[in-house]
Amino acid sequence: MNLPNKITIARVCLIPVYLFVYLAQPFSEVPNMWLALTIFSVASITDAVDGYVAKRYGLVSNFGKLMDPLADKLLVSAALIAFVASGTLSAWVVVLIISREFFVSGIRQLCVEQGIVIAASPSAKFKTITQMVLIIYILLPLAMFKFDWIVISLTVITVLASLYSGIEYAVKNRSVFGKAS
Repeated sequence: MNLPNKITIARVCLIPVYLFVYLAQPFSEVPNMWLALTIFSVASITDAVDGYVAKRYGLVSNFGKLMDPLADKLLVSAALIAFVASGTLSAWVVVLIISREFFVSGIRQLCVEQGIVIAASPSAKFKTITQMVLIIYILLPLAMFKFDWIVISLTVITVLASLYSGIEYAVKNRSVFGKAS
């Protein structure tokens, strides 16, 4: 197994650690929120690192092509679901965001079956950035500096970016729907 794939696996392994630390908050002290933020941030940064290493050193693999985006979806979904569990985000927001992920994954699968490779679009990259910024902002344990309007604004931007990106994937790849059997 090459280095980028090991980094991707490490990101997946950080997910239960993040969840444990974040969900233990009611039973512990505020410093755990800093730990949760650190774990999530490190896991998020590994996405850029594994991609850079894979491309820079020619270590792109089929395993990485499959697992890297899956690891990202698992990380973001876990964080968002934990926010629902803690009452931080509304379930409908998380359902919309995760539904987009399943929808686009389905389109990608249809494309793969038809020999079409889909690269991540700029809107999908922006969507990922908005998700990470929203999650990191929510995790910031600086309650005195947090403003509800910022959380609401970031949530709206994230939902709109997710919906736009999903619609864009559907429109750009609509030809695969008619060929699906």
